[in-house]
Amino acid sequence: MRVAARIALTNEQKWELERFARGRKTQARLVLRARIVLLAGDGHTDLEIGERLGVVARTAARWRARFLKEGAKGLERDAPRPGRRPAISPQMVREVIEKTTQQKPSGRTHWSTRAMAAAAGISEASVRRIWRAHGLKPHRVHTSKLSNDPPFAKKLEDIVGLYLNPPEHALVLSLDEKSQIQALDRTQPGLPMKKGRAQTMTHDYKRFGTTTLFAALNTLDGKLMATCMDRHRHQEWLKFLRMIDRQTPKDKQLHLIVDNYATHKHADVLAWAARHPRFHFHFTPTSSSWLNMVERFFRDLTENQLRRGVFTSVEKLQDAIFDYIEQHNAQPKPFIWTAKTKDIHEEVKRGKAALLNCPSA
Repeated sequence: MRVAARIALTNEQKWELERFARGRKTQARLVLRARIVLLAGDGHTDLEIGERLGVVARTAARWRARFLKEGAKGLERDAPRPGRRPAISPQMVREVIEKTTQQKPSGRTHWSTRAMAAAAGISEASVRRIWRAHGLKPHRVHTSKLSNDPPFAKKLEDIVGLYLNPPEHALVLSLDEKSQIQALDRTQPGLPMKKGRAQTMTHDYKRFGTTTLFAALNTLDGKLMATCMDRHRHQEWLKFLRMIDRQTPKDKQLHLIVDNYATHKHADVLAWAARHPRFHFHFTPTSSSWLNMVERFFRDLTENQLRRGVFTSVEKLQDAIFDYIEQHNAQPKPFIWTAKTKDIHEEVKRGKAALLNCPSA
């Protein structure tokens, strides 16, 4: 008959085990283990301890041996457990990821959970778990285009430098036009939002004309100068520049950030700029309108005022635009540029490398 190893507890060990056994916030399993060792220290056998605490003798023997080997700290540690064998093998996970990222389903542009489940021979829930675990979202697509402008780096550093370190005694203005803004009226009135139901709006509409918004954002304080015109030719652009000339202090140099739209570089515009030396144009690289800070304001205007708006005339559309700008200028909040040129360069390099390695490139 095997005899259990004897445990001789010191006063310090006994005090610590009793603290575990009596602790109100101690885990139940640690309480049980401490009581097992305390009874073993009093000379009880594993069978007696099991009968007294309602466990099998093998459990009492395990924690007696653990205490003799590691002390009280050994009672707080659980042995690693293998866990349940995964229902989907790693090979199947790799297959789903490869199909999702490198193949297309027959007759479709992208995978759905149902199509992938049929192709891989697993459930839709398993496909969703694999996609979620690896950050894959085949149903979504983002628009993106890398600039091929040869002096991209120079233009990038020039414009970001204006945002982060504007020149003294000068204004930095971000300029652009938002063209073809439509005055749309819905064919029926929409229903208001209420509990359990979103606001409704008909999918069809009536057109009442368009307008073009010309805006100049002061990057220092966030205020805007703006006007609306029917068209957006170089003649209208010159009118806008003259308006800026009238509404800004004459002793200030003006650094204008504009995109590469043809009207911005028209010969008449360049001739006018030559006669007004306080105007300095800084052109963004091609396909890089995201560098123009006023685009951020245009997005807010669309989301907050235009997208759900109902306008029965161009005049009402323009009134809504100017009302939004007036409220913005009453409490202006500048947009803060945070991206560093180094990080942008690295991102562009990664993008170009990915395009070169893309099978469809």
